[in-house]
Amino acid sequence: MNETRTDSLVSIRGLTKRYGKITALDNVNLELPPGRIIGLLGPNGSGKTTLIKLMNGLLVPGRGTILIDGNIPGIATKSCVSYLPERFYASDSMRVEDLFSYFEDFYADFDKSKALGLLEKLQISLKSPLKSLSKGTREKAALVLVMSRRAKLYILDEPIAGVDPAARDVILRTIIQEYDESSTILLSTHLISDIETILDDVIFIRDGKTLLSSSVEDIRSAQGRSVDAYFREVFAC
Repeated sequence: MNETRTDSLVSIRGLTKRYGKITALDNVNLELPPGRIIGLLGPNGSGKTTLIKLMNGLLVPGRGTILIDGNIPGIATKSCVSYLPERFYASDSMRVEDLFSYFEDFYADFDKSKALGLLEKLQISLKSPLKSLSKGTREKAALVLVMSRRAKLYILDEPIAGVDPAARDVILRTIIQEYDESSTILLSTHLISDIETILDDVIFIRDGKTLLSSSVEDIRSAQGRSVDAYFREVFAC
């Protein structure tokens, strides 16, 4: 379903989602411009994953709207959104090459040659069974697939959670090096100090409400401190 386009890649208005008596998101309003790397930051249970699932059409809003490239999340947005869930859906019985076949079948914008080059660069074998890979290597393989699509919006849910610092560095370098500057990356994490250097903008979210949406430069200028330090103050971490 097409809607009137705005200057934003993503436009969210009055978004509310409840699970029974629990309000996961409460009247969220956001504009995500193209060409930015945006951190979606908040403690566990703040509503980050619910927001991400709504943007991917995996949940239906209770109230409010989401438009991605002028469209409500659904079939029309699958071709412009590349999504890395917090828990990647691949079975342990699969090999890396099976994932490649899956992405080739389902995504017309999947660039196999780019993905193969990244695998070689990261020293991951196509023949490797997923069950034989460490958590960090599995995260890298999943990221290769997601970042090898020619998407307008990349949504990465906790891409560096649970992996060692060396793997985090590799994953972040891969994001930066493979990032098309005309696209937007929305990156959800609670490891702010690890990702702050790659962010253009941040969104603070708590108890389903957005507390702040600002550029990293404006926060540092106005607060005289890093985003990580300001986050700790706001959330009293």
